[in-house]
Amino acid sequence: VEFQDGRKFTAKEIRSDPKTDLAILIIDGNNFPSLKMGNSNKIEIGDRVLAIGAPFGLIGSVTAGIISGKGRNLQMNMYEEFIQTDAAINPGNSGGPLVDLDGNVIGVNTAIKTRTGGWQGVGLAIASDLVEKVWPQLHKDGKVKRGFLGIQVAKLDPDVASRLGVPKNQGVLISKVFENTPAFKAGLKDGDVLISIQGKKVRDGQQVQQIVTGLLADKIVELGIVREGKS
Repeated sequence: VEFQDGRKFTAKEIRSDPKTDLAILIIDGNNFPSLKMGNSNKIEIGDRVLAIGAPFGLIGSVTAGIISGKGRNLQMNMYEEFIQTDAAINPGNSGGPLVDLDGNVIGVNTAIKTRTGGWQGVGLAIASDLVEKVWPQLHKDGKVKRGFLGIQVAKLDPDVASRLGVPKNQGVLISKVFENTPAFKAGLKDGDVLISIQGKKVRDGQQVQQIVTGLLADKIVELGIVREGKS
């Protein structure tokens, strides 16, 4: 690990979470410069951002752009929440921060969507909201523990939802409940409609996954369920 003031360190440990493609390096030392983490939930499409990194080995490069999209899911990792930006991101930018104009980190640059291998205006950064769920656990325990229910969900057809009495634009169909899982032990059944988790309304599988993986393991949670037209 090399700093702008010339100091060099060898990381004594690398702690990683392959399911989100995030890692932290542990080094001994002090007086390290740092940036504050921002809130990726508060950013809006069109906000200006800067991407910092080492594209093609050019250390300390900065590019500018805007937020082009939020909540992107490209099925690259098991758990995803990407911010899309048109700030130029190229090989070597990965791991660098995406910052707002106040210098707060709102994402970690991770990938580009391209047909040529170079920048084509679609850069992707892991949202700071997801980073904040991962790095404290990596720092404290060296691994990430995630909550899970043990269900497989599918999109709910609007006509079916209407017949089942499910609120408009809400709910996912539980297509499978796996045996010996928290959902199975709680009595959930195939065909139930999941409409909320801890009071948070759900409307698609990605949202269910994001909420559940943010829950603490071995804790009681409240689910909103519609079964045969009854809540």
